[in-house]
Amino acid sequence: MKYSYKLSDAIHILAFLDIYKNGDLSSKMIASSIETNASTVRSLMSDLKKAGLISTRQGSVNPALTRSADQITLLDVYQAINMDHNLLHVDPKTNPQCVVGGNIQETLNAVYADIQESAFQKMALTSIQDIIDDVLERNQVR
Repeated sequence: MKYSYKLSDAIHILAFLDIYKNGDLSSKMIASSIETNASTVRSLMSDLKKAGLISTRQGSVNPALTRSADQITLLDVYQAINMDHNLLHVDPKTNPQCVVGGNIQETLNAVYADIQESAFQKMALTSIQDIIDDVLERNQVR
């Protein structure tokens, strides 16, 4: 099973932009923090810019959050990135002749919808500032 790290990487970018706002904000520098390539960072930053979460200027390396970090939620970030927006996925290929296989999809779709709604509510209550505060606190403990 392949996992997507787009959400965590997009959150990473936003935290990096805020924490290092007076430093090197090039896609290469951000990519070195994420341990990915600069094109991945540029792609995610494009999604974040389209969603109005960051601003950039061509020819200038000074991306910035468009509003304070406490006004950007994880749900905002989740909705901004270009990916499948279902948290949980039901196997579409089950045996309809089996009691379980013929009914599990509808059952799980209902259960997963409830779980996803709960997760979205929690994401809406968690800001990028919450993430930044925790990152900086953990850094102090080191």
